[in-house]
Amino acid sequence: MALSSSTNFELDVAEYIEEAFERCGLEARTGYDLQTARRSMNIMLAEWANRGLNQWTIEQRTQSLTSGTSEYSLETDIIDVLSVVVRRSGTDFSMSRVSRDTFLNIPTKSTTGRVTQYFLDRQITPKFKLYPTPENSTDVLVYDALTRMQDADTQVNTLELPFRFFPCLTAGLAYYIAMKRAPDRIQLLKTVYEEEFERAMAEDRDRSAFKVNPQLSYYRVG
Repeated sequence: MALSSSTNFELDVAEYIEEAFERCGLEARTGYDLQTARRSMNIMLAEWANRGLNQWTIEQRTQSLTSGTSEYSLETDIIDVLSVVVRRSGTDFSMSRVSRDTFLNIPTKSTTGRVTQYFLDRQITPKFKLYPTPENSTDVLVYDALTRMQDADTQVNTLELPFRFFPCLTAGLAYYIAMKRAPDRIQLLKTVYEEEFERAMAEDRDRSAFKVNPQLSYYRVG
């Protein structure tokens, strides 16, 4: 039996749109059909960000600290921050995330020292607000950021998407198009979409065991 020896199957934006229209019993014939489908695809990707954690969009980033500066603007593609450590001389110290109210009620925000707490101000341009205020300019924050998925812009482009989400994206786009063009298929396509999404998210979860070590305050790297 001959095998393909290939594992690089991938669809571009136009192929996702074509497949989605076919599931609606339609054809994408005009430039407007492509435009409205691409718009629906980008709205759906934004919806995915609201549904929970997408493992492939996590990036580890760093932020250099400056003595006496407690606020730092982050890149606008950051949706949330999952975990943060402060790195000092090769050693990573854990930090705790606090709420807006908790941070507001810290009475002495000007206190300096090694940072131990952060509040993530999730504005259009998110910000780290740190406590205590950094005492030197050599410490570095290392953090895992949940970032935005790249847009579906032109038809010939592919998407930054794990292959296990191909069925989910196709099913979701078909459902979104049906809401505009094929109302008789909305319920069926919505059901398929939700099932595909649940399967993809179940496969995408972090499989590591949850473990708590309350007395472990830092660990050494390098």
